[in-house]
Amino acid sequence: MPPSISSQAKQAVPALSRTLATAPPASQAPSKAHHVLTYPADAFPKGYAVSSTHCGIKKTGAQDLGILVSTTPRPASAASCMTRNVFKAAPVTVSASLLHSGHGQARGFVVNSGCANAVTGKKGLEDAWAMSNAVTSLLDSSKETEGTGTLVMSTGVIGQHLPIDKITGAIPGLHSSLSSSPDAWAGLSKAFMTTDTFPKLRAKTFKIGGKEYKMAGIDKGAGMIAPNMGGPPPPPHATLLGVIATDAPVEPKSLQSALQYATDRSFNSITVDGDMSTNDTIVALANGAGVAPGETVEEICEDKHPEAFAAFKEELREFAEELAKLVVRDGEGATKFVTVRVQGAPTFEVANAVAKSVASSSLVKTAMYGQDANWGRILCAVGYTVLPDNASINPTSVSVSFVPSATASDSTPLQLLTNGEPEENIDEARASEILSEEDLEVVVDLGNGDQEARVWTCDFSHEYVTINGSYRS
Repeated sequence: MPPSISSQAKQAVPALSRTLATAPPASQAPSKAHHVLTYPADAFPKGYAVSSTHCGIKKTGAQDLGILVSTTPRPASAASCMTRNVFKAAPVTVSASLLHSGHGQARGFVVNSGCANAVTGKKGLEDAWAMSNAVTSLLDSSKETEGTGTLVMSTGVIGQHLPIDKITGAIPGLHSSLSSSPDAWAGLSKAFMTTDTFPKLRAKTFKIGGKEYKMAGIDKGAGMIAPNMGGPPPPPHATLLGVIATDAPVEPKSLQSALQYATDRSFNSITVDGDMSTNDTIVALANGAGVAPGETVEEICEDKHPEAFAAFKEELREFAEELAKLVVRDGEGATKFVTVRVQGAPTFEVANAVAKSVASSSLVKTAMYGQDANWGRILCAVGYTVLPDNASINPTSVSVSFVPSATASDSTPLQLLTNGEPEENIDEARASEILSEEDLEVVVDLGNGDQEARVWTCDFSHEYVTINGSYRS
């Protein structure tokens, strides 16, 4: 008589234990401390003030509420790229409505962490509006600011209501403590965090047309990361959140165009676990405060100033890419930072689709964690990619290689597949050596064009399951 299911399960336990006991030792997550940078007082863009506090959302007592406002007489140009998930969180809907009614201008934003205010119905929308209005009501008003408001971002657990009274009760204190100091910016970056292990704050100075401007950015994310964000829809419409603020003068429509370009090549090109959040939002603000008093400088316009716009667009892309990579480096339980570069494609869209397919594969990501040079998993992900524009892949033209980081003791690439034919006598020891590094690159050459795309991802570890198995507790 065959054994019962329960007895089969009992027999499987020792076998599983033996398998785990003989598995390769787990990689240890590298320290993230060196990614936390400090900045001098003059590093941040002019005309912005920020503040943060603990208002009672998080049980730990950590920062969970923050605001940023433009202190210029005119509202800042504002743009956003938001989640395309059909279950859009209340703050996404409210911010889209504010951008529409404000004709691409805003006073600033308010952000909370610890509760996503997503799938919360009518009450959730009311709470998001209450957060926005509570900040806007405290700001100086004039004829120039009529119709503009404060954008809203939230991150945390889905399906729970905000403790809105605690939030609105804390906002006057935030307003009274607004500051442009580096410490205030660092505090705001902490108010974005959920399962993040370090705050993600960056600042830089750049020049356009010989004039110097500044840019600061904050983002958060460690899990539920596979963004697909577009421009704000017309109203009645663990997470990636981000803001990039600059004191360069950029008109709203051009800012939106530049942000979408930058987002497609940065935040939309990362994945931690393949899950698109209900709350993903990237906001860009440009208030023109970097223009010297008495100096007249036209707002950068894509149509009127193509050279200046192209320069700004690239500065924004480069900055957004740096911020996006920090999210991947802080992936939940991640031990490796993996760049998937697809080249030899007929279009950027094809290259991007293939790169995302490889980077999102759980089998590829677990192989990276186990330091297993199982390149067949990479080919499998290439082969099942849903391609745009009726494109196709010729298996006999595809090549695959592992490339160590530039800082590795030996940066020589390891060829695995060439034009569909596996390399003979692949050096498995060399492959394991490359995969043991914190940073590495997987290169896929489709052999069918001159376009390429990069997607950044991390590995899947035991710790990822641990974190997400008990997220709400």
